[in-house]
Amino acid sequence: MPPLNAEAALPAPRRERRKDSRPGELLDAALDCFVERGYAACRLDDVARRAGVSKGTLYLYYPSKDELFKAVVRRSIVPLLDEFRRDLETSRAASQDVLAHFFRGWWSRIGETRLAGIAKLVIGEAGNFPDLARFFQEEVTEPNMRLLSTILNRGIERGEFRAIDTEVAVHLWMSPLILKAIWTHSILPCCPELEAIPAERFLRTHVQMILSVLKTEAAPR
Repeated sequence: MPPLNAEAALPAPRRERRKDSRPGELLDAALDCFVERGYAACRLDDVARRAGVSKGTLYLYYPSKDELFKAVVRRSIVPLLDEFRRDLETSRAASQDVLAHFFRGWWSRIGETRLAGIAKLVIGEAGNFPDLARFFQEEVTEPNMRLLSTILNRGIERGEFRAIDTEVAVHLWMSPLILKAIWTHSILPCCPELEAIPAERFLRTHVQMILSVLKTEAAPR
């Protein structure tokens, strides 16, 4: 005899399952389109076609390209920063290890992925779309900088790092990673003859240089 709740246990109809997954499919298609074509050149028709839906269906979920772009960022990048923040809040590791983990995590989850194409898009098209640039600054850039600043202040407060101007340092030390990410996703594909420095070697040297600056002076005997 089937259980009393057999009807509830049945899988959802295919159409319903498709409807539930559709926002994610649309955002995946939009991310690809934005990264490949840029904001101005990416058309909603292109996104709908990639997702296998009509433009009208796309509008049901995202009524404008502006809203679609924001949804892409909030789904793909913002959760990663939230995850980094939660890891930092619960970590008991030494601050130099937390710092190295942050840079390597940023590169593996953002810098070397197609998400770096979003940063490239914002930088390249900020002049024509200042509202999107401000949105990206508020939702991504500033939280990312606060995370790095929190790590540095954590080390300073614990006596693991020497006191520095953290407001300046976060800009100095994120800039090389951002530039390498943009370079990797723009110049290198067009100039394959260029020899790229492997990411692990780049990150290792970058972290070593930062830690040498943060190293505290040995206490006098």
